[in-house]
Amino acid sequence: MSLAALATAFLLIVTLGYAVKCWLSPFGDCRKCDGMGHELKTDRKGKPKRGRDCRRCDATGKRIRVGRWIYNRAARTYRAGTR
Repeated sequence: MSLAALATAFLLIVTLGYAVKCWLSPFGDCRKCDGMGHELKTDRKGKPKRGRDCRRCDATGKRIRVGRWIYNRAARTYRAGTR
């Protein structure tokens, strides 16, 4: 088996795996707040306390995955074009 065929098979497996992941779990943890919904601050003694709500995920801790966002946009465009 050639190197190009092996690389193509690997990319196909990775792409299909990500598509299945987006289908089964369309939401992932927010990268800014690590899925907590807020930032952690420390007081003057060094004890952690709750900070402001995360603006990126609106304090839910979840964000839509990039692949699911692309699929939703494509589906919406297709539905709008076939009406």
